[in-house]
Amino acid sequence: MKLTVVGCSGSFPSADSACSSYLVEAEGYRMLLDLGNGALGELQKYSGLYDIDTIVISHLHPDHCIDMCGYFVARYYRHEGGRCAPIPVYGPEGTERRLTTAYADTPSEKSMSEVFDFRTLAPGDVFRAGPLTVRAELVTHPVTAYGFRIEHGGRVLTYSGDTGLSPALTELARDSDLFLCEASFTHGKEDLPEVHLNGRQAGEYARDARAGRLVLTHIPPWTDALTNLRDARAVYDGPTELAHPGAEYEV
Repeated sequence: MKLTVVGCSGSFPSADSACSSYLVEAEGYRMLLDLGNGALGELQKYSGLYDIDTIVISHLHPDHCIDMCGYFVARYYRHEGGRCAPIPVYGPEGTERRLTTAYADTPSEKSMSEVFDFRTLAPGDVFRAGPLTVRAELVTHPVTAYGFRIEHGGRVLTYSGDTGLSPALTELARDSDLFLCEASFTHGKEDLPEVHLNGRQAGEYARDARAGRLVLTHIPPWTDALTNLRDARAVYDGPTELAHPGAEYEV
C-alpha cells in the first residue's frame, strides 16, 4: 500500500495544509480517506479527479467531509465523457443527507446519489474496497465517528479519524505497520478526553498497540506540533513523525 497525505490540518486549514484527506493506493486502486476543507484542490496534485475508486468518510465534521460538495460538482457537471458513474462512499448514518443539505436548497434533493453510491457504516463493519480490506470501528468523539484498519498483502495501516480516549483504538491499531493518529491537543493544556487526543496519548496508543510506526496528524494551527511530537516520543520508542502535505509512505 501507498499512503499519501493530501491534507492534515485539524479543524480548519492552516497556511501550509488543507484539512484531513489521505490517499491510499494498492494495485492501481485508489481509496480516499476523508475530504475536508481545501483538500479537493490539493488532491489534484496526487490524483486525477476522476481516478478515485472509493471514498471513506470518518465523520461529518466539515474538516473531514465538506469538499465532497465540490467533488460532487466535478463528477456531476464537468467530466468530459458526461456524468461520472457512481463510486462507493462509505460514511456514518446520515452522510448523504448532510452533504446534500450543505450543497442543495432542499435536503430531499437526490442528485448526489447519481455520482456517489452512499453506503452507511456500522460498528465492526468489514468491507472490500478493490484489493483493500477495511474494518471500521466507532471511536469517541462528539459526533458519530469511525477509525479504520486497512489491510493489503499482509500489511496494515490504521487511521484513527478524530477521537478522544477510545476503548476501540488499541485493537484497531494492534500490530499495524503504520498508525496515522490524530494529536489535536497539547498534554497538560486541554482536558477534553472525549473530543481529541494529545501527542502523549497518541504515543501511548501506539506503544500499547505495538504499532511499527506512528504518524501524528490533525494538528490544528493553534497547537505546537513539535511539542506534540516530543510528547509522543517520550512514551513511544518507535519511529514517530509529523504528517505533512505530500508525504508518502510505503506500508
